[in-house]
Amino acid sequence: MTLVAGVDSSTQSCKIVIRDADTGALVRTGRAAHPDGTEIDPEQWWLALGRAVEDAGGLADVAAIAVGGQQHGMVALDADGVVVRDALLWNDTRSAPAAADLIRELGDGDPAAGAAAWAQAIGSVPVASFTATKLRWLRDAEPENAARVAAVALPHDWLTWRLAGHGPGTGTGSDPAGLAALTTDRSDASGTGYWSPATDSYRPDLLVLALGHDAVVPRVVAAGETAGTVPAGLALPGGAAAPAQDAVLGAGAGDNAAAALGLGMVEGDVAISIGTSGVVSAISATPTSDASGMVTGFADATGAFLPLACTLNASRVLDAAARMLDVDHAGLSALALAAPAGADGLVLVPYLEGERTPNRPDATGALHGMRLANTTPAHVARAAVEGMLCALADGLDALRLEGVPVRRVLLIGGGAQSEAVRQIAPAVLGLDVSVPPPGEYVADGAARQAAWALSGSTLPPRWAPSDGLRAYTAEPAPRVREQYAAVRELTARRPA
Repeated sequence: MTLVAGVDSSTQSCKIVIRDADTGALVRTGRAAHPDGTEIDPEQWWLALGRAVEDAGGLADVAAIAVGGQQHGMVALDADGVVVRDALLWNDTRSAPAAADLIRELGDGDPAAGAAAWAQAIGSVPVASFTATKLRWLRDAEPENAARVAAVALPHDWLTWRLAGHGPGTGTGSDPAGLAALTTDRSDASGTGYWSPATDSYRPDLLVLALGHDAVVPRVVAAGETAGTVPAGLALPGGAAAPAQDAVLGAGAGDNAAAALGLGMVEGDVAISIGTSGVVSAISATPTSDASGMVTGFADATGAFLPLACTLNASRVLDAAARMLDVDHAGLSALALAAPAGADGLVLVPYLEGERTPNRPDATGALHGMRLANTTPAHVARAAVEGMLCALADGLDALRLEGVPVRRVLLIGGGAQSEAVRQIAPAVLGLDVSVPPPGEYVADGAARQAAWALSGSTLPPRWAPSDGLRAYTAEPAPRVREQYAAVRELTARRPA
């Protein structure tokens, strides 16, 4: 049996799965937590990877590995490969004003023209999560740090680079850290703000516009190709066992693209992932270019495209509602199912941490339509579930407007384990939904990618689909969407 490993270095934790390269059968797993926060020393990811590898029984028998990781973010490195400052994560919204500045500048002062120009250039309109906006924030807020930046990487790029044995003091001559060995893939590059999935190329001018000067960017590894090797006996943190022999290193992928690969999605499939963020993503044969900014035109991990709408608020809406009502998640689900569709007019606009889609980083959440009859725990619970799903339904509508085919909806992520979410989703979305069994689909996609790189094939391996897919259906409830649409524009701004 030939084994491959897939890593999911997410916002909250590092997970690893080890699978049979031929069949995809799961052999063992490991996990380790990441620190909380929207900025973090990347060394913490490396340490967590070591703990996860140890928890999984080591990598001594693994022939290939690939890393799926949280998208966007900013890992800034100096000429010696030293991290310039803590990495800013995708959900750090301090760069929202920088995003607005970049849009105006590309439009010669006109935001609408700028949005259209960005969409034409990279398939997306920058928001605070994009790497380019964080680089602009760095240029303006920490100019001394910005001046030190010699290379810019994403979280999965940096981990892949470290797994290949690179880092401060590992290079030669004019490249003492091996910065030229940095690699990425199409899916993650498409979320930087300076790479175009339509042309498969970087836009150095947009990088300079953001940072103020040029910098090394990772080489983009094509789908199914190798990014290098993990050296036998590599010193992993905590003494975790590295591969006994040189192992193939896959390209890696952004988390949503890796999950799509792990789920075996094809054109017409849409995944609605309810995790820390809410993501509506689809496989498309053609790139998208949405000047409204609702849909970001990303690439997938197979050579196709992954148009995507992302909300900042998803499972955390359920967390907050459960906390307000002093119940656990099972209790919240039971309460929500006890209330009628539409919660008798009570509507939650779920912009609890600002919002990305639509782009309202300073917005707050709000309850609308409160009356004596609907201010019960059940109504509040129902409004929380419906509000979260309405925000995701807006994303699904945006994909359709871009011509993305929608034939099957897969509901995944931690929030999809709520029975209320499963039963209410088809009513809000107006479509049946299918719920795969709980799984580490990002890590699974990375493992499948590692097996693909190991095989040298032109196509990813055909692993058996997961058993236990459950279908949910419900009578459409358009009134829920209508009352949500009537109040979503009324959200307040955070106080200064």
